[in-house]
Amino acid sequence: MTDLTMALAEARQYAAHSYAANTHAAYASDWSLFGGWCAAQHRRALPATPETVLGYVVSLATTVRVTTIDRRLCGIRFYHRQARLPDPTSDPEVQVTMRGLRRLKGVAAAAKQPITVDLLRDLVGTFPADLRGLQARAVLLLGFAGAFRRSELVALQISDLHVVPEGLVIQLRRSKTDQEGVGMAKGIPAGQQPLTCPVQAVQIWMREADLHTGWLFRTITPHGELSDQPLRGYTVARIVQRAAQRLGLDGRQFGGHSLRAGLVTAAAQAGVPERVIMQQTGHTDVRMLRRYIRDSSLFRENAAAMVGL
Repeated sequence: MTDLTMALAEARQYAAHSYAANTHAAYASDWSLFGGWCAAQHRRALPATPETVLGYVVSLATTVRVTTIDRRLCGIRFYHRQARLPDPTSDPEVQVTMRGLRRLKGVAAAAKQPITVDLLRDLVGTFPADLRGLQARAVLLLGFAGAFRRSELVALQISDLHVVPEGLVIQLRRSKTDQEGVGMAKGIPAGQQPLTCPVQAVQIWMREADLHTGWLFRTITPHGELSDQPLRGYTVARIVQRAAQRLGLDGRQFGGHSLRAGLVTAAAQAGVPERVIMQQTGHTDVRMLRRYIRDSSLFRENAAAMVGL
């Protein structure tokens, strides 16, 4: 193998890591759906014409959200660019159609409810003292205190945790907004009450599970045996939803993101400055942060409530 051939092979390996694994999986799934639709319509998927893409968009318009259609188009765009073919999703007619869909249907996602401190206290009280319950409690409390995304939680390794007098320092090696792995440190302070102390919850979980290396959060078999496989992101959402259901709440209103949104909401209501909240959440755009803060202050800072109606 010549030096140039080796260099090109190495370049392809680097290129394979240019997107996160979850992004590759999403593109592959979306491409498979598009390919199936094209086969059923006797249309070519690669290269696809703008007319084919328009037909696909219209077929989705009545069944899925606009944000889902946007994501499907990203997958189509990705595979065409990988094949060095013209991108049919950039066609002016496709763009105009999508703009009309956004105006007609809107793009607001169904946001999950944030978990308040009081609700968090009730949720962690629903878990039994077995391995599954101890892990669930640690997931909720650490996820809330660190404002972690669920993908960040399940990616934590025990080596990422460092005990300090104030609590825990967690080295987040990679996140949604840090795909190149610059990393950031998050401080997790000890709680004022044992029931809601994230540091105690994590330490109890590690002690009872006899964990010293590897993944912090792991799958547990139906027989209650701990595996060496990491917890899946969707399991974080299920833990939250099932705990909410045990309290008689609609579990569909909550998810893994409820923990992150909850910390932001609680901090904003407590008057914590935006820059301090962003240090914990890792937000790089204050506009994204203010979406949570605006929702939490709809009635706390309401003009109509201040005029004496």
